[in-house]
Amino acid sequence: MAPKDFEAAQTKPSRNGRVSSRLTEHIVEIISDSGEGAQKCGQSFGSIVARMGHGVWTVEIIPAEIRPPARSVAGASGNRIRIASGRVTNGGNETDLVVAFNEQVLLGRVRARELKPGCTILLESMWRTHKNAKIAKSYVEVYDQLVAAGYRVHEIPMEKECLTHVSDARKGKNMFALGILCSIYSLDLGVGRDQVRLTFAKKSDEIIRKNIDLLEAGFEWAEANLDFRYEIPAERATEAQIVVNGNTALALGVLASGMEICAMYPITPATSASHYLSDAFEKVGGVLHQAEDEIAACAFAIGASYAGKCTVTITSGPGYSLKQEALGLAVMGEVPLVVVNVMRGGPSTGQPTKTEQGDLMTTIFGSHGDAPKVVIAPGTIEDCFYSIITARKIAETFNMVVVILSDANLATSQTPFPRPRFEESWLAPPIDQSALPAGAKPYDWDPVTGLARRFIPGQPGGMHTLTGLAHDVNSHVAYDPEINQQGMRARSLKLAALQRTLKPPVVFGEPTGDLLVICWGSTKGAIEEAVRELQEEGRAVSSLHLTFLNPLPPGIKEILRGFKQVITIENNWSDDPADELIDETNRRYTALAMLLRSRYLVDIDCWSECRGTPLKPNTVRNLLLEKLK
Repeated sequence: MAPKDFEAAQTKPSRNGRVSSRLTEHIVEIISDSGEGAQKCGQSFGSIVARMGHGVWTVEIIPAEIRPPARSVAGASGNRIRIASGRVTNGGNETDLVVAFNEQVLLGRVRARELKPGCTILLESMWRTHKNAKIAKSYVEVYDQLVAAGYRVHEIPMEKECLTHVSDARKGKNMFALGILCSIYSLDLGVGRDQVRLTFAKKSDEIIRKNIDLLEAGFEWAEANLDFRYEIPAERATEAQIVVNGNTALALGVLASGMEICAMYPITPATSASHYLSDAFEKVGGVLHQAEDEIAACAFAIGASYAGKCTVTITSGPGYSLKQEALGLAVMGEVPLVVVNVMRGGPSTGQPTKTEQGDLMTTIFGSHGDAPKVVIAPGTIEDCFYSIITARKIAETFNMVVVILSDANLATSQTPFPRPRFEESWLAPPIDQSALPAGAKPYDWDPVTGLARRFIPGQPGGMHTLTGLAHDVNSHVAYDPEINQQGMRARSLKLAALQRTLKPPVVFGEPTGDLLVICWGSTKGAIEEAVRELQEEGRAVSSLHLTFLNPLPPGIKEILRGFKQVITIENNWSDDPADELIDETNRRYTALAMLLRSRYLVDIDCWSECRGTPLKPNTVRNLLLEKLK
């Protein structure tokens, strides 16, 4: 688990007289206008730190517009990197140090309350003498405001320094900034050079050389001009690690699970999963199909699964909505299908680059008619990898649609986790295409489990017509009331049969106490960090993270009975009871709270925020302290 807040354990002068502070953790941001490379700088910095054995969690800072106006408050693009001695599970609290390429993107982060009081700011100084008087005035005003507010602002002549190496400083500031950060955090410049070579591996040797020059120039400038540095001792992992974001972990899971086809249409923030697959999938015999739209992608996936494969389609909220009718076909036809929904802010276009957990209810219930689907929500980037393998197994075992609910926080964040060791058990056995026994029926539903044998097109003795209409065990269209009831019962029983195979969720902490916090998805790391801090202070607080949301696992009701208060914390909407119009007759609860209240008839409270940013441990901690009063 990550340490609490960073603390300087000791300070000492470094070899060149700079004060060196030993820390347990720090949070860094690199921000710029879109197109200036701050994201690449942040990703490279996170990779260097991870390769040196530190705990890392990176969070992308992405504007909602593809190319917002330059020097705009809402246009910050970049990366946020939490560095620690040990493992970290979330992006942490407010930022300790930020590198900003202009004062306007920095102002946006200040207004969003993302910077810690007294935060160290490294600010590009070229704007102070800009030929446009309005820009120069804006810079000076913001600079003065920041200093007056107590921030430690260091002006950095990035433009001037970069122009001694490249003709276009916009294509060099990010690597210059990376060199500065390597110096500040006492990182091995050799590892930095290796990372630059890897980052620009597809570019020419000349481009690689220039970027290494910029890295070294930034390092040397910081060594000569900054009077501080930090050292964060690394607790190296005892086994090999990989550093990927959640979308890449999902894509790796597709490969590892043995699935051979992915059909999708590009949509933020899910698209990068297809970027990895486009490079790697065909090397292992897979096919990545980019359809003309979301509906076509889902239809293609269903057709491929019906033909004998198990296919995955990856999307985000708006795309998932468009797939709903086709998903109903997969449910009615009992075609195995894996669907990944990388949730984002909504409704409508909403906040396409921001995180939210708003799709839980529509995933479980959003259908015309009863269309049972399994819903799994990974809680970590490592879970993203293994959830695909689990989903594929369930989809093929039960001939069902299995939905994985990831989100933008997991999708774009990076952290190390143990390198998976492939197991044959991850793969489904070869499809049985032997001749079917005489009298076999395509939907010969088991009266206890609702399961039926999967028929493959072309299988001897298995000819039948697949239909989205109500049908009988022979797949004949049938409107008889009893037959329709029989089919709906069989499809529903699959959820009950799966639920009987699940293990009860594990309580994080003591099984009884004053307060239980229930969560799902990417909020897990922040909530467990806050809960652990309170446990260490002697508070009787525990948490419960749910991975299976439909069906819910067994044992939850017994867990709830062990606590005086229960609350869910989520990144979806709920009404604030303090609002003047809100009372118990009209209050809207969070999605998980509604599910649990209706299922277990327990008075479960809830708290949520929809700021579009990952949940912070301090936010959770302060909330729980209020509940414990």
